[in-house]
Amino acid sequence: MDARSIIAQVRDGDSPSADALAWFAQGLASGTVTDAQAGAFAMAVLLRGLSDEGRVALTRGMRDSGRVMSWDLPGPVLDKHSTGGIGDCVSLLLAPALAVCGAYVPMISGRGLGHTGGTLDKLEAIPGFRTGLSEDQFRAQLGRVHCAIVAASADLAPADRRLYAIRDISGTVESIDLITASILSKKLAAGLEGLVLDVKCGSGAFMKTPERAEALARALVSTAQGAGCMTTALITDMSQPLATAAGNALEVIEVMETLTGTSVNAALWDLTCALGGEALALGGLAADAEDGAGRIAQALESGAAAEVFGRMVAAQGGPADFVERWPDRLPAAPVVREVPSLDDGFIAHIDGEALGHAVVHLGAGRLREGDKVHPAVGLSDLIGLGEEIGAGVPLAMVHAATEDAADAAVRAVQAAYRVGTSVLDEGPLVMKRIT
Repeated sequence: MDARSIIAQVRDGDSPSADALAWFAQGLASGTVTDAQAGAFAMAVLLRGLSDEGRVALTRGMRDSGRVMSWDLPGPVLDKHSTGGIGDCVSLLLAPALAVCGAYVPMISGRGLGHTGGTLDKLEAIPGFRTGLSEDQFRAQLGRVHCAIVAASADLAPADRRLYAIRDISGTVESIDLITASILSKKLAAGLEGLVLDVKCGSGAFMKTPERAEALARALVSTAQGAGCMTTALITDMSQPLATAAGNALEVIEVMETLTGTSVNAALWDLTCALGGEALALGGLAADAEDGAGRIAQALESGAAAEVFGRMVAAQGGPADFVERWPDRLPAAPVVREVPSLDDGFIAHIDGEALGHAVVHLGAGRLREGDKVHPAVGLSDLIGLGEEIGAGVPLAMVHAATEDAADAAVRAVQAAYRVGTSVLDEGPLVMKRIT
């Protein structure tokens, strides 16, 4: 086999064999495939696409390009993946809730990407929290705590790490086939038995339209199941931030308020229960998704999920008393500023991507590789769609490192909100279920 013939097949609309795509994935990991060939392959896939069988073969090949984990545990190994949004801190609630319900959750997560936040960055706002665990530490914690949220090790799906970097600089990020292989190769390498997917749709998501979100959800579900992992996807609304905060420590605060019953965000709670219900049903721990959602709600309401979250934080280097003392343990920004509304009326539209970029420019994300993340900055008290507001009333609170950064963020948030004269009818949080 050689890279040129495989690229030519894809370019001409033919489907390379499963062996050919597996060979190409191994070549990405080993360096046999050059950067130029990887870029040409990515562009050919973007323009011509792969067959369903080809997408499964590429995903399997990328999964098998490095170490694939296996588990011998007395319960199902389950996980969840979100395609990214604003204020999406579900993972921090869901992992411990699933663990309470009898699942084992080896959640391999990522950092902020583009305008969306990253689970690892949020957890690292907790002093001392370590996302880089050795395999022995990872396995020991999963057996003891039943959940761990960690960064991918260098030997997990190395083909994806190489192809992702090529896609980022070659204008091929949007390919549904390549997005699917990228997401699933890492998740399947974690040895999952069941996976629930949260495919975001709307102004704060990568997929802006229901049609694009459904196409991605169907590709993800069919490919994951073709590769041997039972999977369900929910297409969920991201026309506004999921939480009322966006930023690392600020989202951890909202998580802790929910876990401890201090204040509950209904959308965040409902989506956690919906996704968790699907996962428990896939793992045989619930009769169906509705039964599973009730079990997740009970894990949250009882405080059991908070207790497991505290054990996970302590096991990964954070404060042992975090659940009891979290207000004292999280960093705070030196500048806090209101964002006054410029108009009277009702919130008619929120540009979620613009809010995400405002958070990144405050320092909660990275504008270039190697940037240091400021854990305390971001937005809080974000007003939602359909809410009535008067001129001068805050749309949000800005948490910034400097006065200049706060000024810029105030302007960006004001530009991201559109105020209308009539009440907006909100759509459902869960827009569609794909099995």
